[in-house]
Amino acid sequence: MRPFATARGPRRWLYDRSRRRLARQVIAGSGIEIGALNSPFPVPPAARVRYLDRLTTEQLRIEYPELGGEPLVPVDLVDDGEALTKLEKRSQDFVIASHFLEHCEDPIGTLEAHLRVLRPGGTLLLALPDRRRGIDRHREPTSLAHLIADHECGPETSREEHYREWARLVDLPLGNVRAGLVEVHASSMRQRGYRIHFHCWTPDEFAGQLRQLIERYELPGAFVQQRRNQHEFLLALRRT
Repeated sequence: MRPFATARGPRRWLYDRSRRRLARQVIAGSGIEIGALNSPFPVPPAARVRYLDRLTTEQLRIEYPELGGEPLVPVDLVDDGEALTKLEKRSQDFVIASHFLEHCEDPIGTLEAHLRVLRPGGTLLLALPDRRRGIDRHREPTSLAHLIADHECGPETSREEHYREWARLVDLPLGNVRAGLVEVHASSMRQRGYRIHFHCWTPDEFAGQLRQLIERYELPGAFVQQRRNQHEFLLALRRT
């Protein structure tokens, strides 16, 4: 479930306002949002957005029973949000990936795919959790070397350790697993393909790494906006 999806009051209002303000500045035309579930990113009224997910709306209901009776956005396109194999190159004015990249085993490959489908001048809008302000608070940040290894050597080389870390530093402190069952729990999540936060950053950590990745891999993106928004941070890239 998305953070603050059911929250009310001033904090939720300010959270939504920051998102709306950024969207008004960088989102226009027609594009996609990946994995919106019950909390789509607010876009300007004139923007035309299609919702993409790896499962149909009905399948998502089964996959996420904790969402209960909350409305889900209708899935317009079923595709792998990390690869976007069903979208043509340079076919979108914007791609929105809100609380998605941290769930990707190869963030570099995902960024390449998202930028590939953007038209020149199009916008990649990212929202990511600040690791200090949520369930990742006990974890160390993902390093640049780790990202590069996951991309160049394949994410399977670090997959098991990711699940162990999640079981030990996230699910165990939350009371979702007993100490003696960490390995069993980690193995179960891996076998089910459960989409944990494989990676985590603070805003400055991520921005610094992204600038280096743009240079190293010649990614066709330039920074447009970056801002903090309570438990998350928002970042917009312009397709060059």
